[in-house]
Amino acid sequence: MPKSRKVREEDAWEGVVVDKTRRATDGLGLYHYVEVRLSAGGTGKFRVDKALWKSVGPGDRLVKAAGAAAPVKA
Repeated sequence: MPKSRKVREEDAWEGVVVDKTRRATDGLGLYHYVEVRLSAGGTGKFRVDKALWKSVGPGDRLVKAAGAAAPVKA
């Protein structure tokens, strides 16, 4: 299970979006996050780009393949 909110290329996971939020954690930029109920069990909160954040909502399925730069909507 991933331990960081930043999506890394070597990570692989899949799950269903539970919630999405955005925050300016450093005061400089607005970061977009999705909370995902992982199919392997548990939940994870991941930072994603604005385009993906706008295109997903609760109930949508995301898949992050190892070697891919970012998760995709399935």
